Amino acid sequence: MSKRLIGLMDLRAVEADRLMQLPLKGLQKEYPNKLSHTLNSPADLRGPKTLHPAFYGCFDWHSSVHGHWLLVNLLRHFSDLNGEREARRILSENISAENILQEVAYFNSAGNRSFERTYGWAWLLKLAEELHLWEDDLAPNLLKSLSPLVDLIVERYLEFLPKLVYPLRNGTHSNTAFGLSFAFDYAEYTGHAELKTVIVAAARNFFWKDRNGPINWEPNGYDFFSPVLQELELMRKILDRSDVLYWIEGFLPQLFDENFDWETAEVSDRSDGLLVHLDGLNFSRAWCLWNLASDFSQFEHLRKLAEKHFQYSIDKIVDGDYMGEHWLATFAVYALNSKSRRLIA
Repeated sequence: MSKRLIGLMDLRAVEADRLMQLPLKGLQKEYPNKLSHTLNSPADLRGPKTLHPAFYGCFDWHSSVHGHWLLVNLLRHFSDLNGEREARRILSENISAENILQEVAYFNSAGNRSFERTYGWAWLLKLAEELHLWEDDLAPNLLKSLSPLVDLIVERYLEFLPKLVYPLRNGTHSNTAFGLSFAFDYAEYTGHAELKTVIVAAARNFFWKDRNGPINWEPNGYDFFSPVLQELELMRKILDRSDVLYWIEGFLPQLFDENFDWETAEVSDRSDGLLVHLDGLNFSRAWCLWNLASDFSQFEHLRKLAEKHFQYSIDKIVDGDYMGEHWLATFAVYALNSKSRRLIA
């Protein structure tokens, strides 16, 4: 595209302070923790901090990674936040060269080559992209420490995508469109031509011929992604503008209707770690709809629908249960970045 993007946080400092407290509370909190870990012998029975010295907090590895993204994103957009000193301390302690090399060793250990594929991979690249964007003296040091793991994740994408014959169209971690979307952002920002080429080829192969997206099937019981909107979000990024509109006409033509509506996902129990996923679905739907409206005036009417989804969940993710607190602030802030995103000449 011949235009560039500018995004400003649609968030007040007092709200940013409140949301920052959630990752601050969890990023060095080892337990409770849900490990995804292959045991090859009794020697592999180790605790989260030993296995993952950089990303052991926030209940699971991927939530820890995007919790670090959240800290960097808020520090990048706001100055003098109440949690700034603590955030800098955690970033410096967790993303050290020694810790990251141990993370790399874990990815290379027997039985763990597919660890966090591709959700955690995608968020790791999003964290790296955010560090590139952060104009702060701390950022280059963190990037240097993180780079061995970033390089490994890029290699894993290049190795894995040509082998993936069929995409995963679910609404949770392994959703292929999401994994490609964030990786594409990293490849485009950093100018990684090989990674970008492989992602575009995979996306076209998987999704270009899709028609009549089953939007009425959504949501499933504990989705945090809309499969159809994540697919749209990816195609919006990789296709030329005219091709995007052509593709949407075949896949989600109802989005052109100015009266299109979609009920928010209802959360019945926020202490249930799976049911609370649906708050994340409301946020991820919102960011997809806001991004589409930012790129195309034809979809300006979708801003109201995005706002409805966002507002349903935003007041319910703080001062609540840890099952939602450990990750939902990231989705909320990412959505707000999308709300404020604009195309400029």
